[in-house]
Amino acid sequence: MTWRQAIEDYKNYLHIERGLAANSIKGYERDLLRFTYWLDGNKIVLDPLQVDTETVQSFIYQIAKEIAPRSQARIISGLRGFFAYLIFEKYRKTNPLELIESPKLGRKLPATLNLQEIDAMTQAIDMGAPQGQRNRAILETLYGCGLRVSELTQLKISDLFFDEDFILVTGKGDKQRFVPLAPLTRKYIELYKEQVRVHQQIDPKSQDLLFLNRRGKGMSRAMIFTIVKQLAEKAGVNKKVSPHTFRHSFATHLLENGADLRAIQQMLGHESITTTEVYTHVDSSHLARVIDRFHPRKSAN
Repeated sequence: MTWRQAIEDYKNYLHIERGLAANSIKGYERDLLRFTYWLDGNKIVLDPLQVDTETVQSFIYQIAKEIAPRSQARIISGLRGFFAYLIFEKYRKTNPLELIESPKLGRKLPATLNLQEIDAMTQAIDMGAPQGQRNRAILETLYGCGLRVSELTQLKISDLFFDEDFILVTGKGDKQRFVPLAPLTRKYIELYKEQVRVHQQIDPKSQDLLFLNRRGKGMSRAMIFTIVKQLAEKAGVNKKVSPHTFRHSFATHLLENGADLRAIQQMLGHESITTTEVYTHVDSSHLARVIDRFHPRKSAN
């Protein structure tokens, strides 16, 4: 079995059996290719069925000098999954990463924006510019619905259920969920759709996509990142801001204002509640208020 064949088979497995998104599959492929490049660079001739623990340990020792612990852990996890797949398909009997531990990682808390910073960014938008209405609608949708950037770029007009005040979001692994639509978010989507988008010459393949670039085609992830970064700089927000920062802010602000954690999980499209629980660590003052409001022994009397 060649590396090329094994990696292609694994990618198909991740897509068909696991239902992973294309970006996630590319990440796994990239990490596997890094391992194969290391083998070639060190003149180690081993196919996927011959790789042993000692070889993997040498590779990990090398990358530990080059990349951060979080990236090391991701590569180790990816390799472990790849060899587990080969065992599942009965190509191998053992996993060379079975006894290899990932580096210990502290829980990384997500960066968030406060309401004043979000308002400053929306006010920094030049509403007289051709793309001003669109960019305002993008920011309001990111913050108002907690979308991933890939979910935003793939949002369709047919996904807008204004009568019910919901949007249909297609997330990781093509899993769909309904997310409530706040009045302010709906307002700016409608303004963009009815006052700007309707006058564009739209590419036939992009007729149903909500957010379009100047050429009438779907927007890329990179374009959304650039818009957000430029607005943060213009608004004087001295934080590392990305589209995902709005998603984190959406979840954090809901939790701070008393929303149920499981409701937040559903709106974010998290498969596991443990992923959503990271937001309980963002603002300890919120937890203190919960104790003060609900615990029967909140009073010293």
